[in-house]
Order: sequence, then structure tokens, then C-alpha cells
Amino acid sequence: MTSIIHIGITLHFLLQLLLLSFLSFATAMILTPLYTHFAYKYHWWKKPRTDAWSGGKALVYQKLHAEKHKKLIPTMAGVIFVISVLLVTVFYDLSRGETWLPLAGLIGAGLIGLIDDSINIRSNGSGVAGMQARYKFILYSLVSLVGGWWFYYKLGVSTIFLPGLGHVGLGILIIPLFWLVVIATSNAVNISDGLDGLAGGLLTSSFSVYGLISVFEHKYQLAIFCFVIVGALLSYTWFNIFPARFYMGDVGSFALGTALGIVAMQTDTVYLLPIIGIVYVAETGSVIINRVSKKLRNGKKVFLSSPIHHHFEAIGWPETKVTMRFWIVGQVAAVIGLIIFLINRI
Repeated sequence: MTSIIHIGITLHFLLQLLLLSFLSFATAMILTPLYTHFAYKYHWWKKPRTDAWSGGKALVYQKLHAEKHKKLIPTMAGVIFVISVLLVTVFYDLSRGETWLPLAGLIGAGLIGLIDDSINIRSNGSGVAGMQARYKFILYSLVSLVGGWWFYYKLGVSTIFLPGLGHVGLGILIIPLFWLVVIATSNAVNISDGLDGLAGGLLTSSFSVYGLISVFEHKYQLAIFCFVIVGALLSYTWFNIFPARFYMGDVGSFALGTALGIVAMQTDTVYLLPIIGIVYVAETGSVIINRVSKKLRNGKKVFLSSPIHHHFEAIGWPETKVTMRFWIVGQVAAVIGLIIFLINRI
């Protein structure tokens, strides 16, 4: 009798997860024409950056994407999946212990990104064409620190699991760790959002595997939250694959990067984040390597252009090949991360 009840509960959860994921997908699909109407009516065109991530002028980047930048492609499409996830979570999956925090992070970072994107579409296209970096850092840090405070004082989390060491007590130091993880993840995702469909495909893999990890940890509402994001992302990626109809903008990349970092903290699997997100690590690392190299080697770069997806374009790979191969790397990395998680659970 107990096993029958357990199977019934499992089937109910699985049905709820699938239905809410589909509802998120459908909501995003319904919102897309509405967004498109306003985006084209009010000219929400993305202004290309002229400054390189690693410093100086982005000459290689501009050459690679000269034709694309002649087209008028709107940005801020991240509002579609942010609103979709917000609506589905608030009405069907709200939980103080599991979904309040990642949802708040998603919305908080999304609002800051929305301001940044608004500045971008009203700029003349010079420089980074958006909010100044120091102001963005302060605002995103504020969101991360408030989240870390809630994580420690309201959810009562003060330890972190490390393979071989078990649970290590950090006390209040869990707050700066939370800040570091969220800030690093959100910026890494933002840097990776540079080719049509790239970030959408990578994030779909990342949130899918974290959804599975949440199931194994019996955090069922957090698992649903992850797959609700996946549902909305699939709708977005449908329109964002090459040639992109629109871009997610900072409202999308920072919102999802923030949520991903928070989910990693909530599942106590921060040690897996660099593995599951190996592409984000490589993208960010290539920017850092080029910046350091230019300073130490009189302007010489290691990569022809950074982030590294532009380097592969520069050596002759078509944009679609770079995107799809990066997707594969992200999917394999996600599976490896899940395997390592399961090994640590045995």
C-alpha cells in the first residue's frame, strides 16, 4: 500500500512538473507577439558594442558581425520568459523555502537588466552602449547580498558541501560566498550571450540538470521552478536561433544567470557549477586571459577575439557551427555534473 501511495505521489509530481513547464512555454509563446509588436513599433533595436570585453576597440567582433549589425534586431526579449516564469511560479509553485529566493533573484536582476537595456536602445551605439559597469556591479551586488542575507538568516543555511570534506560550516561567511557565486554566474552567462541561440541552448541544459538534481534532493518545487524556466527558454530559443528574430538582452541574461547561481547554492552543489557551466567558465576565462595578456604582453592577445566563441568565428567556423558545438559541450558537461552528483550521493 505504501509503495502504491508513493508511486501516486511521484506521478502527481511528474504530471505537475510537465504541465507547468508546458504552461510556461505556452505563456511565453503567447507573450511573444505582444513583445514583438511593441519592440518593432518603438524601435527597441540593440546597439552593438564598439569596445572589446578585454579592453580596446572590438575590431575583430565588428568585422565578424558587420552584416548582422546592419539589420535592426530588437533586444529586451528576456522580459518574455521573465514574466512567464513569474506568472507560473506565483500562481502554481510559490514556496517560501524553495522558490521565493530564486524568483526574487530572477526578478531583481531582470529589473536592473531592463534599465540597462533601456539605456542601450536609447544610446548612440558608442562604447558599451548601456549602463556604466560600476553602477551595474553595485546594483547586482545589492541583489546578491540581499539574497545571501535571506539565505543565511531566513533559510538558516550556514554550511557548504565539498566532496571529500562533507559539510563545511561557514557561518555568516555564507553570505559573501553567496554573493560571489551569484555575481560570477550572472556575469558569465551575460558574457556567453553573444551568438544567436547560444545562451538559450546552454541555459536549457544547465537548468534541466539542476532540475534533476533538485528532484534527487527532494526539493520538488525548486525542481519545478527549474523546468518552468526551461519551458520558457525553449519558447525564446525557438525565435532566437540563427538568424535571430530578437535578443534576450541583459534583462534575460542577468536574470537567468542570477537564478542559476541561486539554484546552485540552494541545492548545495556549488562545486558542480563550474562543471555544469564549463562553457560559461571558458567564455569568461577567455576574456580574462585576453585582458591580462594585453596588459602584460604589450597589447598581444592569446585569442583573436573574446569571448572565445568569437575566436572560433575568427578562425573560420560559421556562427551556427560554433553555437551547436558549444551546445554539445554544455550538454555533455551537464551530464558529467549529474554523474558526479550521483556518485557523491551513493
